Amino acid sequence: MNHVNQKIINAVIEKAEKICPDSLAFIGIYGSVITGDVYEKSDLDLLILIQDDDGWQLGTGFILDDRKVGYDIYCTDWNGLRYDAACHHAQISKLMDSQIVYIKNQEAYEELCKLREQTKRFLASGERFQRVKELVDKAKISYANVYLHEELGQVRLDAFGVMCFLMDAMMLFYGRYFKRGTKRMLEELAALPIEEVFVDNLRSVASSKDVLELRALSKNLLLYAEGHLKQEKDKKEPSGSLSGTYEEMYSNWRNKVEEAAEQNNVFASFMNMCNLHYMFEEISSETAIGTYNIMEAYNPDCLENNVSLFDACLQKYEAVYKTAGITIKRFHGVDEFVTDYSEK
Repeated sequence: MNHVNQKIINAVIEKAEKICPDSLAFIGIYGSVITGDVYEKSDLDLLILIQDDDGWQLGTGFILDDRKVGYDIYCTDWNGLRYDAACHHAQISKLMDSQIVYIKNQEAYEELCKLREQTKRFLASGERFQRVKELVDKAKISYANVYLHEELGQVRLDAFGVMCFLMDAMMLFYGRYFKRGTKRMLEELAALPIEEVFVDNLRSVASSKDVLELRALSKNLLLYAEGHLKQEKDKKEPSGSLSGTYEEMYSNWRNKVEEAAEQNNVFASFMNMCNLHYMFEEISSETAIGTYNIMEAYNPDCLENNVSLFDACLQKYEAVYKTAGITIKRFHGVDEFVTDYSEK
């Protein structure tokens, strides 16, 4: 470590002793100084962990004119580290890789070590896939903005959002995080078992001068990520847990679809068929009930066909009920229902 960086660290320690001696827990170094990617104008990335609000006074930003280098002395509290440990993003090198150069509170350092181990376990577990899904969902919001905005500068920023969320999602999907900084991000991504087209599209976004091209590239990135990051999970065999779902579908939408056909109400037919589709989709995400691609077959021009489609899906689902050993609850009239309901 060069003498300038050491002097800066010493200055932080001395200031802490003067104005907030109980605030500073430890100081670590991360970034290019640790990875070896330094050049003549590299700054210093510090993990300065503070334990109370007084410690925020240690933060500052400045420029050294003799070196033409800017510095950001940024403090971090436990909330920040724990957020990183939960892997809401893949920029967690500060937490995981910081070389600790000063320890004021040994218990805090031991807590850091525990947090690192917790993060490693998270990255190795299936829990990380929930984070991947959240990041893809955020990328979709940015993608929507790519189409909502018209100005080139704003669309570039929206495409940047798509890129960042998907790059983080890719890393976390493979249980990794970025270690080398922005200039090495594409290298780290290329080391994953992904196709070159994904990285090439990221480069193309950065060099694009056209709104339509940015939209197309953002779409390519999102579609590739959605396909690549899809996690196939084992589905349960149909069981008694499905009991009541057939009756719920019939009760909620069957007669409404029929009524929509009688009144030629396309909107009502569409809404009810979509609801049926989503219920089947929700069930099939956990249980092996087969495929019900209802909205592919939905017909806005002949609403009677949608009634037939609804009944065909229920008939198919009735077979799933039988496989699971479930009997559909049917009664000849309300008195028969009341008797049965009262007895059970």
